[in-house]
Amino acid sequence: MEQYLVTGMSCAACSARVEKAVSKVKGVTSCSVSLLTNSMGVEGTASPEAIIQAVQQAGYGASKKGAESTPAAGSDSDALADHETPVLRKRLIASVGFLAVLMYLSMGHMMWNWPLPSFFNGNHIAMGLVQMLLTIIIMVINRKFFVSGFQSLLHRSPNMDTLVALGSGAAFVYSTYALFAMTDAQVKGDMDTVMHYMHEFYFESAAMILTLITVGKMLEAHSKGKTTSALKGLMNLSPKTAVLLRDGAEVTVPIEQVHKGDIFVVRPGESIPVDGVILDGTSAINESALTGESIPVDKSQGDSVSAATINQSGFLRCKATRVGEDTTLSQIIRMVSDAAATKAPIAKVADKVSGIFVPAVIAIAIVTIAVWLLVGQSVGYALARGISVLVISCPCALGLATPVAIMVGNGVGAKHGILFKTAVSLEEAGKVQIVALDKTGTITCGEPKVTDILPSEGITLEALLSMAVSLEQKSEHPLAKAILEYGKEQNLQIAEVTEFQALPGNGLTAVLDGHTLYGGNASCIAKAARIPDAMQAKAQELANAGKTPLFFSRDDVFLGMIAVADVLKEESPEAIRQLRNMGIQVVMLTGDNEQTAKAIGKQAGVDHVIAGVLPDGKEAVIRKLSKQGKVAMVGDGIN
Repeated sequence: MEQYLVTGMSCAACSARVEKAVSKVKGVTSCSVSLLTNSMGVEGTASPEAIIQAVQQAGYGASKKGAESTPAAGSDSDALADHETPVLRKRLIASVGFLAVLMYLSMGHMMWNWPLPSFFNGNHIAMGLVQMLLTIIIMVINRKFFVSGFQSLLHRSPNMDTLVALGSGAAFVYSTYALFAMTDAQVKGDMDTVMHYMHEFYFESAAMILTLITVGKMLEAHSKGKTTSALKGLMNLSPKTAVLLRDGAEVTVPIEQVHKGDIFVVRPGESIPVDGVILDGTSAINESALTGESIPVDKSQGDSVSAATINQSGFLRCKATRVGEDTTLSQIIRMVSDAAATKAPIAKVADKVSGIFVPAVIAIAIVTIAVWLLVGQSVGYALARGISVLVISCPCALGLATPVAIMVGNGVGAKHGILFKTAVSLEEAGKVQIVALDKTGTITCGEPKVTDILPSEGITLEALLSMAVSLEQKSEHPLAKAILEYGKEQNLQIAEVTEFQALPGNGLTAVLDGHTLYGGNASCIAKAARIPDAMQAKAQELANAGKTPLFFSRDDVFLGMIAVADVLKEESPEAIRQLRNMGIQVVMLTGDNEQTAKAIGKQAGVDHVIAGVLPDGKEAVIRKLSKQGKVAMVGDGIN
């Protein structure tokens, strides 16, 4: 799917017009326009030039996305930035200020006899002139409605702005006619006719229409800005620079200058710039940006690494295998962007309604005028009724009530920790049959905690924990932090160790009071001390339960084992039970290994567990589940 940015759209009728125009281009097999992101996704063999020309002929602007940048580049992020809301807010504030004065004159004084300066006493023409001038100011402030509305009318594709412009413009024109007719009556001394025309002013209606629709436009723009923030967040994950090895020297270059086959280095704490394979070094890589899993993955020579993941411990020298738009992160961004450019079936029905709504209203207004003229009424009387049709049909409900309803619905959801991407999502939530839950941070707490402490025979629990905390205090590994956190909770005294170093294969060593301490996984500790068979069996049991066992020894004496795990949230089992009671099938999706996933899934009480899947794999699973029924995906981070 090719992505394009479309400018000049203001309503669903606009997006329907663009979609229709591009669909007619030879070679286009499908076209989907998103008013939300001002984007268009096109599939087929048509050239970009032909597609852009079709959009321009329809009266709008278009440009190809990603022609000069990757999906994660700043230009695309800028395109998604909310530039509309600040402009519309200024327009609204100015409009409301002048409208307040206009309403005081037209409604406050005329209906409730609110006081006016003595100059206006009996001077109805002056009051009419002031109302006209205030309305003109508001019309100039909101001139975009008229520019867009009449431009689309000239292109024979009237939109909602056309209806706003016609309704407001017709009310203003008729009111101006009434003002001039009033001056004629004033000259003739016919005060009854003067008062009659005073009640024929629709200046406040012309101004009120524009101001109310501006409120709706601002709420809509604000909602769009919130919705696109997720995509901008993904783009911001992408690293901006890389450190390459060139002629034996390290050179920092922009990410766009990294090519396939380049050798790059990554120090502890730095983000991996592009997808690659490790040539030298070992490290624990935090892949939570992609997988959502909090526990880092140990990597060594020959293992692959992905852009936007973080090197936590060792120095790595890697070879770039996928750069630019080919990286895993960029493909995920492209996938999300493509999803934003597509529509739900119900949205397409709404577009069809919008496409015929405006011309239908204009036709009804013309018929109304004609009928009243045919039955013998005056031109002024017939015109007033025709204008009433335009003013009453002016899409205040579509322009104001709908965004307000969506904002209120979103607000209620937000109070309960639920955010809706679109109104369609809000509607579809009630039809969900399958809920797919991410594991880490959704079902579990998202950070490892100490769950079991098993000292060896003859070693006290306090002694094991004290030595483990002392050894782990200089490590940056999240599992080490979990042990340190537990030690602080137990108010343990931490002894200072010397000669601390990380061992290949995920282990640690240090010297305390002349004794060498070791900590890490079973294969690492087995080189220093013998792990009893009973303890190895217990470790396997803990691993089957989704926990990570860490072993400790002093010199050649095995001290014991501490298990760490990402534990279930207290409320998770109850929430899953309630979903199942509602007849909803609950599936757990995770990038974690199958053994850990099944253990967590059993504790949580889910119906099915699908393990070892990255975000793009999760997307494929969701598509497969969608064939069985309506699916909701629950997750955090990149999910």
